[in-house]
Amino acid sequence: MINQIALITILTDDVPHLAAFYRDVMGFTVKQDLGVYVEFHNDGVRFAICARSVLHEASGHASYTEAQRGQAFELAFPCGEPAEVDRAYAEIVAQGATPVHAPADMPWGQRTAMFADPDGNIHELFADLPK
Repeated sequence: MINQIALITILTDDVPHLAAFYRDVMGFTVKQDLGVYVEFHNDGVRFAICARSVLHEASGHASYTEAQRGQAFELAFPCGEPAEVDRAYAEIVAQGATPVHAPADMPWGQRTAMFADPDGNIHELFADLPK
């Protein structure tokens, strides 16, 4: 059984716009830009943005042409301390992310905040609370 994720790819109909958000707002450095596929430098799991049309052409599967409905995934971005969640959230929203949930302490022992990228994908910032 294969139980390791090597690549996370966000599918979109507007690669340049979404890639610009992850580069300019989220601070990822571009590793490879093919126009319809952009991969970023990221420690651990590879991270990329890809045009839906590329995977539709490669697979022939119609689901790649269907509009996404509902929240299908979440990326969680770690922060070093709870105050960093607040700072990062304010900066990301000021640069164009859509605010979803302001920073708050959660009962599971983390401070979290949620925002949406330009395609409406909701993601989380988090940091462990002091014990």
